Amino acid sequence: MPSRDLVWDGCLNVRDLGGFAVDGGETRFGSVVRADSVSELTSAGWEALADYGVRTVLDLRGDHEREDDPPSELPVEVLHVPFMEASDEEWSEIAEELEEVAKQPVPDATRDAYLIFLERFRPNVGAAVKAVAHAPEGGLVIHCVGGKDRTGLLAALLLYLAGVPVEEIAADYALSEERLRPRHDKWLEAAESEAERERLKRIAQCPPESIVQVFAELKRRYGSVEEYLRAAGVADEELELARARLQ
Repeated sequence: MPSRDLVWDGCLNVRDLGGFAVDGGETRFGSVVRADSVSELTSAGWEALADYGVRTVLDLRGDHEREDDPPSELPVEVLHVPFMEASDEEWSEIAEELEEVAKQPVPDATRDAYLIFLERFRPNVGAAVKAVAHAPEGGLVIHCVGGKDRTGLLAALLLYLAGVPVEEIAADYALSEERLRPRHDKWLEAAESEAERERLKRIAQCPPESIVQVFAELKRRYGSVEEYLRAAGVADEELELARARLQ
């Protein structure tokens, strides 16, 4: 089996979503890849991305975060689907909610923060899954800025649709903590206060139990993860297309 870890110069935390066990087989290599931020890629990194077979970039960053797109000479289509986009007033409300849940131990705080995102930005989540379902043939890479939360949640949902056991999905999510450590260390060094440093330490953690609990809560609230996605605007045929992309 090929390695799921990929090396694209300028990117951290790049790995294929292939190779996970599902009923009767395994998830496909070369179909969906996750990365931190392809805006950090060097020219050599972009060439490696294209050489791997990626033909679509699904950019989960908001409008205010996007600065660089792929070089126009490469055969890569860019789809911009902001995973978290809200007005200043809405962000103020969300910030208050996040501040409250941050008082809990990290696994619970991460779980509740993700549930806030999944509820507040439900149409955005649906749009991202729909974009994967309708993406052209060839490999697809999903990315944001940090590569842990937005990218992690979308990767987890896609693996769930493909039939990967939740414990394996959670273990994959947990890999991001170590893979992103070089970037997080830079952020910690640049922190202007001890309070900011402690906040960054908390959000850099990737407790696997948080993902397990997120899926359990979505099932409790909606009956199933698929019903959550249907409520987010994803049609049954789109669920099948997203599932088929990885199976």
